[in-house]
Amino acid sequence: MSKSNRIFADKAFELVKELDRSSQIMPPFDDDGVRTVLEEIKAIFEENCTQAVNYSTSGDRTLWPLLNFRHAALQRNKRCLLTYLHQRLLRIKALRWEFGPIIPSDIKSQLCEPEVTYFNSYAKSLASYMRSIGDGQGLDLTVDLQPPKSLYIEVRCVEDFGKFELDDGEVVHLKKNSQHYLPRSQVEPLIRQGILQHAI
Repeated sequence: MSKSNRIFADKAFELVKELDRSSQIMPPFDDDGVRTVLEEIKAIFEENCTQAVNYSTSGDRTLWPLLNFRHAALQRNKRCLLTYLHQRLLRIKALRWEFGPIIPSDIKSQLCEPEVTYFNSYAKSLASYMRSIGDGQGLDLTVDLQPPKSLYIEVRCVEDFGKFELDDGEVVHLKKNSQHYLPRSQVEPLIRQGILQHAI
């Protein structure tokens, strides 16, 4: 078992460990790490193909343990890479539930292009589903992820937002540092986006 084969198995596992250890909501996508693991998978596969040809022509059974070892390293790399990608997708889904259909720019910058596309697709699918339920009137499932203690809450504007129309038609002017007593269900998205802050 060569040293290089041990490195093949270690790099992919490091991707998963780094994601798990990260304290960020969404750490940056590790392009270099993923590319390195994919190159390692390709290198292992090509080595095994060469050795398999040698094995089939020579019948040298001493090659069999090395072929099995490399195949196990290749499978481990694949499982770790798929785990890394799957865990990031789970976090992307959680972003939609926490922040609504628009990702804050500082978090969006941590995603790769396919992840942004996945977020947009997931957000559209969720919005379409929420419009289809609730006796034809739709139901926002992202509101009140925790049971509310009251239907109205006091909020403070963190930044100028402008006019905000409530479901009953009342228009509220949201100016920086102004405070309002508003329906929780209608201001939750603005709280998640950082425009409003729950005034305690």
